[in-house]
Amino acid sequence: MSRFLDPPAAKPQLPENKVDRTYKMMRIKVFLGAFLGYAGYYLVRKNLSLAAPEMIDKGILDAGKLGLAMSAVSIAYAFSKFIMGSVSDRSDARKFLCIGLVLSALTMIAVGVIPFGTNAALNTAIIFALMLVVGWLSGFGWPPCGRIMAHWFSQNERSFKMSVWNVSHTVGSFALGILAIAGVSIIANRLAPAFAFDASEAWRGNFIFPALIALVIALFCWWAIRDTPESCGLPSVQDWRKDYSGVKSKGQTGEKLPFKVLFVDYVLKNKLLWVVAFSNIFVYMVRYGIADWAPTFLNKAGIMTLAESKVAFSVHNIVGAVGTILCGLATSKIFKGRCAPMNVICMLACLVGVLIYWFVGAGYGNFSPAVQKTLVYVALCLIGFFIYGPVALTGVQALNLVPKNAAGTAAGFVGLFGYFIGDAICSKILVGGVADAWSWNAANLTVAAGTIIGIVLCALLIRPEAKQTAASR
Repeated sequence: MSRFLDPPAAKPQLPENKVDRTYKMMRIKVFLGAFLGYAGYYLVRKNLSLAAPEMIDKGILDAGKLGLAMSAVSIAYAFSKFIMGSVSDRSDARKFLCIGLVLSALTMIAVGVIPFGTNAALNTAIIFALMLVVGWLSGFGWPPCGRIMAHWFSQNERSFKMSVWNVSHTVGSFALGILAIAGVSIIANRLAPAFAFDASEAWRGNFIFPALIALVIALFCWWAIRDTPESCGLPSVQDWRKDYSGVKSKGQTGEKLPFKVLFVDYVLKNKLLWVVAFSNIFVYMVRYGIADWAPTFLNKAGIMTLAESKVAFSVHNIVGAVGTILCGLATSKIFKGRCAPMNVICMLACLVGVLIYWFVGAGYGNFSPAVQKTLVYVALCLIGFFIYGPVALTGVQALNLVPKNAAGTAAGFVGLFGYFIGDAICSKILVGGVADAWSWNAANLTVAAGTIIGIVLCALLIRPEAKQTAASR
């Protein structure tokens, strides 16, 4: 398997008169492959969040253990992203991404077709195990994309290009909500007999239909993605663009750095990378503390129906796509590639959105149902617009702190903190546990407190980042 995943050898360089045209064409193809490929991973990651309310109502899931089951994806993904990040730095990005996506889709289809019994605790345990598998396979997504962005785009263009690429997960999350609605409708009205289900089991469409679309995307990615410019007979992106900024390898000239160098020299001894990792905890706590629990909270609070909550979930994510691009553009044009100032601005705006979401959801203000629903949409749009900027920019910060052949390891390290502590522990177990033990009012207060801590941590990076930028010029 290791040899199968090895990066392809460099090809003889193309004639000079073909380099520019081929480079521009290949960068478009590779970017589209990475964009749609990573979006595809989001079609087979958060399906349980959308299906959970219906599965609880039918007694399939144990409501008290739902947060633990939902956390399985994040727990496995956090460690997988870190471990697979170092593997991806030594592997063919095309094979790595496509294999993970196909296996993730097949696993999610399995969740949708398993004939669950009446023991909710046993069903929850089975789903927990399957979500662990999905989470681990999801770790095959970001690292090869980070490798692609590091090898095909140079540092002085990376903050904007990666912000545009990072829209992929908001597009994927938006598409998941729409495809889940379509999948439920298809299962209920047309395919129930073929799968030996009755219409009451239409919740299975939340898993099956998005996963089938993910398989189609995997085929496209296999056609579009290539590992590095050198594997296509092209010069390195630094030579092509005459951009030699960025961190250089310490005496390591080969493509495959030793694991000790990857983990110790470029991660564990990198103080700024640790600060980025800790700030990422609270970025992800806000991201998923709102997004993952919104369908359940809004339905239980009587603010929206199940269908409306799925639409709200999708709107929250698609607005985030616009915000991500604008945040990346502002970072590039206004702050000259420095990410920390934009992160602070975005987290402050998120705090406003979280407070509106909390107060309106708690019933403060005695608004009419229509006004209450409108304000919740406004709050979700505000949070979605601003939270995905820091999600993208913390990834950019990680890549900018290491050489390009350590990109996956650095991104995996920062992602470990974000997904394991920020998502699995803080947003799933902590927020879900607080809601179950006390109230949704207390749970949303917890997210607001996390937002404030995130603002402080992001601000700690402003001066060190400015010094590093000045020193590299």
